[in-house]
Amino acid sequence: MNSQGLDEFAGWVEGLMRRRGYDIDSPRGGGKSRIADEAGVHRAAVTRLLQRQSMPDLETMRRIAPLLGVSVRDMLIRSGRVTPEELPLAADLLPPTDWQPTMEDFARWLGVPDERMSVFVKVVSQFLEPDADAEAGEPRAESRRTARD
Repeated sequence: MNSQGLDEFAGWVEGLMRRRGYDIDSPRGGGKSRIADEAGVHRAAVTRLLQRQSMPDLETMRRIAPLLGVSVRDMLIRSGRVTPEELPLAADLLPPTDWQPTMEDFARWLGVPDERMSVFVKVVSQFLEPDADAEAGEPRAESRRTARD
């Protein structure tokens, strides 16, 4: 990461810290120590970031992000470690809301081999299609048997 990226990231984190009420500006304000203690990280990691000396490691970001009211994803993207495309939101991975999966889609998700796809679709479709006898008003074969027994 270049120094400009570190400077921008540190500036963003400083703003978050101030908005959350951490006094990071005065030497005796205790904000740096307080955030380090609350996050369970070394004070030096917070100080190095705010002094633009080094980028925090993943564990430090993971612990500080919730205190600052941001997601770890946002922190990683802002730090330049990953791009939004490398760390998509779950909603970005979902199909469109009007999409209806086909029987073949279900077969693929279940790992049905291509050579058995047509058999899978035929068998499962029988369970999903309305029974022709029931549509005609006649009891199903199983019902007729139990009714007579």
